Amino acid sequence: MKNFLNAVLVGFTVALLAGCGKNTSGGFQGYIEGEYIYIASPLGGALTNLAVARGDSVKAGQRLFELERQSEAAALAQSEKNLAQAQAQLADLQKGQRPTEIASLEAQLDRAQANLKLSAAQLARREKLDATDVVSKEELDQARAQSDANQAQVTQLAADLATAKLGGRDDAIRAAQAAVEAQRAALEKAQWSFDQKQQFAPADAAVHDTLYRPGEFVAAGNPVVVLLPPENLKVRFFVPQEKLAQIKTGTTVSVLADGAARAVSATVNYISTQAEYTPPVIFSRETRANLVFMIEAKFSPADATELRPGQPVDVNLNAK
Repeated sequence: MKNFLNAVLVGFTVALLAGCGKNTSGGFQGYIEGEYIYIASPLGGALTNLAVARGDSVKAGQRLFELERQSEAAALAQSEKNLAQAQAQLADLQKGQRPTEIASLEAQLDRAQANLKLSAAQLARREKLDATDVVSKEELDQARAQSDANQAQVTQLAADLATAKLGGRDDAIRAAQAAVEAQRAALEKAQWSFDQKQQFAPADAAVHDTLYRPGEFVAAGNPVVVLLPPENLKVRFFVPQEKLAQIKTGTTVSVLADGAARAVSATVNYISTQAEYTPPVIFSRETRANLVFMIEAKFSPADATELRPGQPVDVNLNAK
């Protein structure tokens, strides 16, 4: 009696597997499956605006939700002001002293040059008179010293003026430039954090579900909206091992959903590398017919608009 029950159980299992693999129309049974996109923010915060509802259709770039971002807005404003301050300091170093300071140095240089011209003329006259013993050696030495002093002052003021026009030292300017780049990077980071509190649809899709309500706190990385783009729909069906040689990646199959007016085409993109739903028996020529392999095929977005995940379908391998 026990052997009889075991035989009945094995026979039922084989029949069930055969039923999963094919139908009476000569095709194979399968179902529609969706690859969902879970939209989340990398930063946490309270949900302030949920812009979509379950069942909506959204376009690429459409806003989905927004989290509270007052702190990010404040950080962004501070980064903008810090960058403006660093840029102003760099510009101040690069353009040297103020125009009024440079004008003052130029006036001092003009006066020193005038004094030098006068002292040089006086020295020349005393040198001529020295030959006639009209001036003393002491007066001649004083004239020479005054001329040399005036020449030194002209040289000093000319150097000061050139330095004032040069601006800051090279190492100070390089440090200021580095400070500007650091503040610019901080601004970019603050802008990124501010932008991440809003999330947008990456593609045209249907809103499969929304997981939070406005006012609830969303932890960083937790999805808020679940999308299903049409191109992410696929059909999954099972083919017996004796039919496996007839289908390859890139093969076009025909898919007919229950109640649909027409079949749609799908392209095979995956073939399982191992058998599935195999009964617990030793392989033999008699049992090999019970082996089935899972196949996946994807639709074009236009053909996938009327299909839904979980929907049972019939698949025909003889599509043209």
